[in-house]
Amino acid sequence: MRISELLEKLNSFLSSFVPQSIHRISNLFSHVNPQSALRIPHFSIGQQKVLFVLALLILAVLYLRFYFHPHSPPSEEIFREIVVEVSGEVHKPGIYIFKNPPTLKETIEKAGGLKEPALFNKNSFSEILESGTQINVRKESSQEIKLKIGRMEANKLLTFSIPLDLNRVSVEDLRLIPGIGESLAREIVTYRERRRGFRSVEELKNVKGIGKKKWKTFKTSFIVTQPFRVDSSGLKP
Repeated sequence: MRISELLEKLNSFLSSFVPQSIHRISNLFSHVNPQSALRIPHFSIGQQKVLFVLALLILAVLYLRFYFHPHSPPSEEIFREIVVEVSGEVHKPGIYIFKNPPTLKETIEKAGGLKEPALFNKNSFSEILESGTQINVRKESSQEIKLKIGRMEANKLLTFSIPLDLNRVSVEDLRLIPGIGESLAREIVTYRERRRGFRSVEELKNVKGIGKKKWKTFKTSFIVTQPFRVDSSGLKP
């Protein structure tokens, strides 16, 4: 049985029990002569015990009703924000946050749309974007606009608590992680080049200078994915 259910049943029991007990106390005092109201009635040991228990129960009810506030269970629905950066030939370049993974078309529209009207490939514009994606809209010529899909800069990713991909980061990117200096950053890059990429974040423990303890301190700062696809979609005005 959950604590909240137990407290609810106890509160219900006390709510019905206390009024009955108060009624009994009233009957107990009913024999007292009003003219001798200043006299302190004599209670037996048994009656004193009953009054003591009732006082405790009343205090418990008051506490439960006015002071006890159980923590509500956390919401089961947790939104993980999707961060996408848009730059170049759009009306409102910047970083945008979505509740759900947006399509390329939705992201461009949120950035105010293209500065110049253009036809686009419907298949490429329906592509779903992941968090940390950067879209650069550039004008190749007066007749052509291209979209370059890449990755946001490392410092921006870390600002939004987005892990860095071990197979893409540079020495400079690695140095942004607390606990990683230049020498260790170079060891990581050297290991990656020698092994032709990381297969998992746990593989970092094999790098010289990284033990299990140090690995635990920054393991959440990295992920390992397939090489990020850099694609260009031609748009014709």
